[in-house]
Amino acid sequence: MSVTLERIDTAPFGAATHLVCRACGAHAKLGADYSCWECFGPLEVAYDFGNVTREQIQSGPFSLWRYAPLLPVPANIAESRNLAPGMTRLHRADNLAKALGITGTLWVKDDSGNPTHSFKDRVVAVAQSAGIQLGFNTLACASTGNLAHAVAAAAAAYNGHVIGIEGNYDDVNRLCGELIGEEVSADWGFVNVNLRPYYAEGSKTVGYEIAEQLGWRLPDQVVIPVASGALLTKVDKGWREFVELGLVESKPWRVFGAQATGCNPVSTAWAEGNEVVRPVKADTIAKSLAIGNPADGPYALDAVRRTNGAVGDVTDAEVVEGIRLLAECEGIFGETSGGVTVAVTRKLLAEGLL
Repeated sequence: MSVTLERIDTAPFGAATHLVCRACGAHAKLGADYSCWECFGPLEVAYDFGNVTREQIQSGPFSLWRYAPLLPVPANIAESRNLAPGMTRLHRADNLAKALGITGTLWVKDDSGNPTHSFKDRVVAVAQSAGIQLGFNTLACASTGNLAHAVAAAAAAYNGHVIGIEGNYDDVNRLCGELIGEEVSADWGFVNVNLRPYYAEGSKTVGYEIAEQLGWRLPDQVVIPVASGALLTKVDKGWREFVELGLVESKPWRVFGAQATGCNPVSTAWAEGNEVVRPVKADTIAKSLAIGNPADGPYALDAVRRTNGAVGDVTDAEVVEGIRLLAECEGIFGETSGGVTVAVTRKLLAEGLL
């Protein structure tokens, strides 16, 4: 998927100061880099936040851009042309809690309220901003569906080009990595490749919103669907940032990951006690989670272990039942990743882990 970008003249990257390697800690300048020149490890954005207050956040727009001081985006990003995703509802799911046998309070973060009905609108919004600041004129991605929808909507209202590849997501992702070095695509920003450090930061806003919507409190436990693993790691990162900034009271929380059995490299590594996530060939109806070689897999394992969580997986039949249960109990019709999350939650409860 590729579409044309329109240049917006704004300040560059807000409080972001540099890129840092998650493996060796080496620093790099803010730019279109995604792997470390020292060890080839993944890069992520580092910041100097300064003082950020609840009042400052709450005075911002009713979208993810209220958290602009905590993202690699210009301070006036809300004034730019964008779809302003985020601030989706946090739904109290009492009926689902009863059906699952949960005695505490259960909440569902319903990101189907975003412009293209998935959380991918968040990550694309941040990647698009970075792409504009870095001078790219085309936004592109590797996708099984949801991400391509988000890229098309954010960049050109669906006036884009879709290229079919004979293979799976991991094959497409490798092709995009090769295209970065080609002259024909020199002006292309691939949101989940050369813009990945900025793209991944958009996932933090899910965690930010949950904490704010809970009255500036952190939950005790969270179950998060795992594809690349970035959503899980960044929600955890977002909460750690909130604690460090004094925006929420410090407390322990537990992070759980959810995968489909037909594409469960992270769950398998967890069950086997491995540090390395071995790639698998995806074979599941949960296409939005079908990444056989997850870039953030090892870091998702780190977050789960550090917080005393776990990672589970469920069959396609259980995924369908999870979709049905969420719809019957709460009137929310989720896609397959939602079914995975509900079904794994039920499995974790049955195993006494939740």
